[in-house]
Parts: sequence; structure tokens; C-alpha cells
Amino acid sequence: VHSLRPIVARSRAVPPLCDSSICSESNKEFQPNRIIDFDIMTWIMAAVLLTSAIFLAVDASFINPYARFWKRHRGLSRTSDGDNGEPLFLTPYLEAGKIKEGQAAARVNHSRIVGFESYTGFFTVDKRYNSNLFFWYFPAKNVTADTPVLLWLQGGPGASSLFGLFEENGPFFISKNLKAVPREYSWHHNHHLIYIDNPVGTGFSFTDSEDGYARNETQVGENLYQALVQFFQLFPQLQKNPFYASGESYGGKYVPAIGYTIHRKNPTAKVRINLQGLAIGNGYSDPLNQIDYGDYLFQLGLIDSNAKDRFDRDEADAVECVRKNDYDCAFKIMDDLMDGDTDGTSFFKNISGFDTYYNYLHTSEDPTDEFYLAAFLKLPETRKALHVGDLPFHDLEQDNKVEQYLQHDILDSVAPWIVELLTNYRMLIYNGQLDIICAYPMMVNYLKNLPFNGAAEYRTADRFIFYVDGEVAGYFKLVNNLLEVLIRDAGHMVPRDQPKWAYVMINTFTTVRSFDELE
Repeated sequence: VHSLRPIVARSRAVPPLCDSSICSESNKEFQPNRIIDFDIMTWIMAAVLLTSAIFLAVDASFINPYARFWKRHRGLSRTSDGDNGEPLFLTPYLEAGKIKEGQAAARVNHSRIVGFESYTGFFTVDKRYNSNLFFWYFPAKNVTADTPVLLWLQGGPGASSLFGLFEENGPFFISKNLKAVPREYSWHHNHHLIYIDNPVGTGFSFTDSEDGYARNETQVGENLYQALVQFFQLFPQLQKNPFYASGESYGGKYVPAIGYTIHRKNPTAKVRINLQGLAIGNGYSDPLNQIDYGDYLFQLGLIDSNAKDRFDRDEADAVECVRKNDYDCAFKIMDDLMDGDTDGTSFFKNISGFDTYYNYLHTSEDPTDEFYLAAFLKLPETRKALHVGDLPFHDLEQDNKVEQYLQHDILDSVAPWIVELLTNYRMLIYNGQLDIICAYPMMVNYLKNLPFNGAAEYRTADRFIFYVDGEVAGYFKLVNNLLEVLIRDAGHMVPRDQPKWAYVMINTFTTVRSFDELE
């Protein structure tokens, strides 16, 4: 039996996200005092209307794994009265050679974020359209000469990486008194951690032109590359440190995009990025080989054979569209089948009663996570400290142009880039056991069809148990540069569902010099 090398966290425990009175307050149901004079037809009509209203309200948030979170924080895109400060554009500092001045300007000073060194601002990535990417950087808590630099990218497309920061693996979450509380298993303990709102138009990132939005992953990779080059110019002391790109969900395309762009440009680059590896969690990378929901849902018992027949037909049609490079056709089929982004409904929702597809043990999202983030981000002090000024925050519910412009990209594949990257860099590809939308069996299917230099070995590779402090945290396979991990009892967002196990996993991946050390 093999085990990934355990790493023990020493940070203090995380207090509850909210007390029971506040959590329950947000979910009070309407309780009529009395019922009067309704005949049977009135009751029927009322029931129909109520059901329709609930159906529409639920389906409107069934867009992707992050939409519901931002929906609970409506109004985040609107600025509040007070001194919000001004947006900080760091590119002019770099062009003028004012590195120390740029660092000083980017430093976050916030009375509610105490004990956390961090830096924020905007890098201009395309001057033609005034396209700018927002970043938030946290230096590592435990620093050595070769502490890895770790980039985190959220999915969506169009989800802010602040989701990962506040809800998954960042240094802190926001308490009910709107203060930063340390997260026990923060990934910044052993990494210089960077969050970027990506692509342009996501979160605080913005562009002045419709032409500034990315249409494909090549453009996504180029914009991210421009931001990272400027980041390492702003913090030149980190240029020689090992660099890792990580992300989840639609980040399964973003991570290969930035990895491949770095790989292609590094040989002639003035600022060389020391890329060592890439990590993808519950990734959506190769749709052609990840479209198999019918069989998966049937095996889980969430649909019957009749519904499976519908899934099989639609998925076959979508695959045919992909083979013909008709990605818009494939998007429409899969959107109607699973997502409901366009029409606000999906066959999966109608047939299963689920309004979430990222943990098959839950039909809806748990509403008891951070209710305080919206209030925190809207504080004038916060906006001033984060150097975003009065700029709007682009969320998934109200302003998802990012997905609109990437629609043609959604059913396209980045598998050829992954093949090239696996030849040259280590890759961690991990999945939560309970996910639906980017399920483990579908990830395995795309890996088995990936023509990389360890393909034959992967198909027959032994599987080992991943232990953390004596507990079975999951299972893993190791073939050449590929480390494939299943995390037990976790859904789509592994670091949120199993923070300790995810922490051990990422630390192990970025600290070993060779996968041989894991054996």
C-alpha cells in the first residue's frame, strides 16, 4: 500500500461560519396565519403558479457550480456610498521601472484583515481594449528559498477566483462581524498564492471593449501570461521560484491554456516563468470524452432507463456535433440536457429534482456558508484597500458576458495541450468522489483516451490508497508525469469539502522533486 506523504497543519481550528440563529434567519419560510375561502380550483391554480414560480427561481441559478454563491450576494456588483478609493493600475509603475513604488501601492491595508500580508491591483493585458486582470497575492506564511508560487483559477466560465479565496483554500474567510478569520488549511502556508479574476470580464477584471473578451483558450492563455509576466516583474524575487498553475472546473481549460502559453513562450522570453507543474481539480478539459452523463446518473439511481435513453440520444448528437467542429450545436444540446444556461431549465433538473449538480448527495446547495462576504466586499474600506475603487464586480447571475463570448469554446478540447504538457511537466489531476457535472468516471475516460507518453501504462496502472493521518482520504495512480487522485466524500469543490486532505495533496504535489518520492 502506498500513501502520499502526509503534511501536518499547525494552524488553529476554524470557528463556525455562522451561528444557527443567523443561518436559520436567512431561510425563513412564509407562514400564512390563516386560510380563507379557497375553492378547489383556486387551490389548483395557486399550486400551479407557486410551483412555476419556485421552478423558475431555482432554475435561474442552475447555471454553473458558482452561480448560486454569487446569487446569494446580489448587489455585489453595485458600489456603496463612501470613499471607495481609486483603482490601482500597476502596469505604468512597471513601465517606469518603479518596482518598489508599485509594491508599496499594491499593499493591502485593511482594519478587518489583520495579520495577513497581501497585495492587489490590476495588470493591463491588452492596451488596445484597455483590458485589465485583477489579482490578489498572498506571500507564503512559511518561506524558504524555493517556496513554490501557486496560481489559482476559478471556473465558470465567468466565476471570480475570490470564490476560491474565501470559500476554498485562501488564507481566511469572513466572519459575521465582517473580519478575516484564519483558515486552518490555507494553501498560502507553504505557497506564495495568487488569485486572478480570469478571463477578462470576470469579477473585478474588466475591458472597455466587446473585442476585449476572450473567444477561445488561446486568448485566455495570452491574457493570463501577460498578467503573470507583470506579476514577476513586480515581485522579481520570486522569478526563480518553482511555479505551479492550479484551478478547478472550467479551470480545466484555463490551467492548460496558461501552462501551454508559458511552455511555448519561455524559450525566448525576457521574463522566464519557472513552470514546474499544473494541478486541475474536477476539470472540464476534453468534452468529447467527458460526455457520458446518462450512464453515470443511471448507475447512481438518479434517472431511470427512459431518461437514460434520452440522455444517450442527446449525448450522441452532441458528440457528433463536436466531431464536425460544430461547437455551438453541441453547446445547445448539452445546455438543454444539463445546464439550462440559455433557457433557464434543463432536462436533468426536470427529471431529477436537483437544482445543483456538484454533489449527488445534495439536491440543493447548503445555504449556511458565508453570508457576510457581500457586506464585506461592499464596504468602502474594503474597496479602497483592495484598490478596485468604484469599478463594478461582474458576477455570474447578472453579467456573464464571459460565458457568452466563450460559448463556442465550451465544447472544444484542450487535450492536445495536456498531452504536450505531460511530456514536459508534472500534472496533478484530481476529482471529488461525489461530483456530477465533472464526475470522476468521465475524467478517467478522457485520461484513458489521452495519447500522452504514459497512456498505455495508465490504462493498466495499479491504484493505491491515499492516507492522511491514518484515514483513507482517497486513491491515486501514478504514471510518468501524471498523478491522478480521487478524494473521498468530496464534490465539485474539493478544497471546500475536504480541506485537510486537499491541503495535504497540494503540498505533497508541489514539494516533491520527483514522483518517485511518493513511492
